[in-house]
Amino acid sequence: MKWVIDASVAAKWLAPEPDSPQAAALLDDDLIVPDLLYVEVGNILWKRQMRGEMNASTAQVAARWLMQVPMAVHESAGLLADALALALRLQHPAYDCLYLALAQREGVPLITADRRFHARCHADDAAGLHQHVSLLGQR
Repeated sequence: MKWVIDASVAAKWLAPEPDSPQAAALLDDDLIVPDLLYVEVGNILWKRQMRGEMNASTAQVAARWLMQVPMAVHESAGLLADALALALRLQHPAYDCLYLALAQREGVPLITADRRFHARCHADDAAGLHQHVSLLGQR
């Protein structure tokens, strides 16, 4: 199967979290991501270090491992206009909407572990977007 995944899913590969097994199962599929994913996961790794949840060497190993995961990477710049339109429509941050814009462009579902974003895409005023976004563990 082919999916767009966001940083909330990729982060579950790097440290045990709820739904980590479901995230790991996606590693066998064809994954599509915007290049923003690497920046967001880097920030997640930094936060884990700052909270004392992960040491620096573990974070470095995780970052190097992530770079080896086979994913089709798309430039965020080419998605920006569509992501901005979605962000304005949803009144939700544009960086999350980059993933949704990519899913729409590629015609494949977006898998996210971000419950707030998932709920926003399934709200009554987001007609037509629910079909593009699935919550990890509920696909």
